[in-house]
Amino acid sequence: MAKIKYTKTEQKHQQDSLKQFQRFLPTLQLKKQQLQQEVRQSLDKLAANRQARKTALANLAGVLLFFSETAEAEKFTALVKVESILCSTTNIAGITIPVFEGVKFTETEWDLLTTPWHTDDCVAALKESLSLRAEGKVLEKQYQLLLAELTTTSQRVNLFEKVKIPECKENIRRIRIQLGDMETSAVARSKIAKKKSALAR
Repeated sequence: MAKIKYTKTEQKHQQDSLKQFQRFLPTLQLKKQQLQQEVRQSLDKLAANRQARKTALANLAGVLLFFSETAEAEKFTALVKVESILCSTTNIAGITIPVFEGVKFTETEWDLLTTPWHTDDCVAALKESLSLRAEGKVLEKQYQLLLAELTTTSQRVNLFEKVKIPECKENIRRIRIQLGDMETSAVARSKIAKKKSALAR
């Protein structure tokens, strides 16, 4: 606990600090609750994405069985090229987080007469798999940012609740006692001085 001065100025300073902490605490507690909810939702989205990726990979593995040779599979995968990952941002509880919008693929054309009939299905399955993987990375980033902010906010709430507010209350109590003792002592000294003065006459 920091050393305090036993003065009325210090008492007012401690009272002002206490009011400030008590005013900000409810806002921090609300932010903590909102972030806890957002973190839970973020985990749910991540779990759903992982499940969707497993399904997409199983579908992709199924269509890749149509290609008997590695060279054929490589020709097929060359038809799908990621041009960019599209993201926007949103503000949640005062922090900016990325939001997945989609994947832009390079437009590739293939000859319908010379390519196998299952090429369309394979391209669609690969695009879905790549999109889900890109979305998963953005969702992971969202989760990490939200979790970091929740940790920081929880620490602030604990600091206010368990350290700063009790510390201010204790300081105010000690200052009041000390000022009361000093006032009592001053009154006693004054009475003694008056008695001495009266005896001296």
